[in-house]
Amino acid sequence: MGGESTTRTAPRDGGANRGPAGSRTGQRLSGLAVALGLVLFLGGFAWGAVVYRPYTVPTSSMAPTIGAGARVLAERVDGDEVRRGDVVVFTDKTWVTNAPVVKRVVATGGDKVAVTDGKLTVNDKKIDEPYLADDDLADLQNFPTVTVPEGRLFLLGDERSGSLDSSAHLTDAAGGTVARSAVSARVDAVVWPMSGMLERPTGFEQLGALSAQGPLRTMVALIVVGGVLVLAGGAYGPLEKRLVGRSRARTGLAGAR
Repeated sequence: MGGESTTRTAPRDGGANRGPAGSRTGQRLSGLAVALGLVLFLGGFAWGAVVYRPYTVPTSSMAPTIGAGARVLAERVDGDEVRRGDVVVFTDKTWVTNAPVVKRVVATGGDKVAVTDGKLTVNDKKIDEPYLADDDLADLQNFPTVTVPEGRLFLLGDERSGSLDSSAHLTDAAGGTVARSAVSARVDAVVWPMSGMLERPTGFEQLGALSAQGPLRTMVALIVVGGVLVLAGGAYGPLEKRLVGRSRARTGLAGAR
């Protein structure tokens, strides 16, 4: 009729183009993946920065386990946590240098350690040491039995013939031993060159439990999973646009027919 007017109601969203529900759900999941990925990625690095310290080993005294110039990650530990077989970082002023030194603990307080016919014995038990080089560098000069005082450690390098370790300090007042309190960290892995985690010193198991491995593997897993989630979540938007564009192009071609 002439007096009748038609009123059109504007869309409540102001005309905004809303995508399908599946698209909105995908965007939410994408954002959640990115957020979770960042938490895991950054959390893994932060955890590592608190627990681990990097060191550069300047000499070949720990070869072939750790070569000269290698970069290692060492877990911050208290000296009381150290056990036989551990590769540790310590500082002892009586060993001429004030710089951190990396050696392997072969005996602890109360142990009797000696080398007979070039073989290490602790508490009269021969220790299998598969980490040593299979050549003359693994040979160690014999020395008589040393009883390690309580609260101290006896340490050797894996390159036995060229390592300035406890065997080279037997005439010192402490008989070459180092106080547990001098230890600041325990080496878990060689990161450059990428040799990975140190092998377990199973030859010492007959003398007692070995140290538990640090959380480095868990930290690496968190960083990797976090990175994957961030990349996957970030790729969702561009991938969705591409797929939608292809779908519309196909629809347009089908309609033109």
